Amino acid sequence: MSTIAFLNIGMHGHVNPTLPLVAELVRRGHTVSYHTTPEFQDEIEAVGGTVHLYRGGDQPFPDPPTPLTWMEALATTAVRWLPAVLSDLRREPPDLIVHDSACLWGAVAARELGVPAVSSFTTFAFNREVPSPTHGSKELLDAARKRPRSLQGYLRSRWELHRRFAAGGLPLIDVANIRQPLNLVYTSREFQPAAEDFDRSYRFVGPSIGARPADPSFPFDRLQDPVLYASLGTVFNADPQLLRTFATALAPLGGTVIVSTGQSDPDALGPLPANVLARRFVPQPDVLARAALFVTHGGMNSVNEAMYAGVPLLVVPQGADQPMVARRVVELGAGLSIRTEDVERGAVRALARRLLHEPGFRAAATELRAAQHKAGGYRRAADELEEYLREAGPVRQPVPVDPSPRG
Repeated sequence: MSTIAFLNIGMHGHVNPTLPLVAELVRRGHTVSYHTTPEFQDEIEAVGGTVHLYRGGDQPFPDPPTPLTWMEALATTAVRWLPAVLSDLRREPPDLIVHDSACLWGAVAARELGVPAVSSFTTFAFNREVPSPTHGSKELLDAARKRPRSLQGYLRSRWELHRRFAAGGLPLIDVANIRQPLNLVYTSREFQPAAEDFDRSYRFVGPSIGARPADPSFPFDRLQDPVLYASLGTVFNADPQLLRTFATALAPLGGTVIVSTGQSDPDALGPLPANVLARRFVPQPDVLARAALFVTHGGMNSVNEAMYAGVPLLVVPQGADQPMVARRVVELGAGLSIRTEDVERGAVRALARRLLHEPGFRAAATELRAAQHKAGGYRRAADELEEYLREAGPVRQPVPVDPSPRG
């Protein structure tokens, strides 16, 4: 059996899809190590991974979270974390490195060690037809002019990576789109835009959804159909009044309306109709299995889980890749979209009523459900990794490394 090292960025949307895959690899007899932040230690250990915590400070979340500030954060984090990461990996040499498509330090570590690498795409795969948020664009150039310090910070860190480590061959700008000879994409080919334009190195394995610990505190016995569910995720701080608008707009249409408030205190929503249940966190896959409608920010994990359950969507994108996800949902007829600035009770209720009563939305969601299941999920991803290991053969010789600045 093989030793497989996962390197990721410390965000739920990037870590969560890998957890069922780690569990499956461990079940098959592989040894899995996982470099992560403390927030995810318990979850990773629960599925059998050996955790190595990043040293050298937390990964900064950019404020504001724009493509340019995200590029700067990724590059500076790579410089800070790589020495300790490489030290850990040399003590327990892996046969394969699996890194997130935005994890610069994972790609550099693979080059330093001469180890085969796989890229993990937890959103869409990207190319010219489907540009990533960090692709070279007029918007990125305008942002660089307005935030010269962020540009300088990014360029300085990239130069440090080039001087100190084997960072050749990585994208100069498009650091959210680091590709490898094998790229796992956690959605179905049917949901991926322009899927026909991607070569065989991209494997659309579908949502990686595994069993999660039961939440005995959640009152499933109180739910009345139809169950309507609203959540804006955990990355963007949802305005409590926005969540309140969803709750009061949906209440007349549903038996039970569930609102996940994330980082917001449920009490901040104020008094709510009797059939509204507001909680910070809910067991989302289990709730979606009961739901007739999902109001979502359009994060890829949430949308994948909704499509896996065949639930029509009302998408309210907040940022990042979410507008792109929203457009795809609408294109395929599985839902509708509304801008945050257009959210008000009457508009939300009218859109929700359409989603509940016009059969085309449920039919499209049902078709996507079949595609998501057929793609294979975490078991297919594990198969692809094992096949890649067989094809890669013996581990290559590592690149000689001097951790001090070069030149």
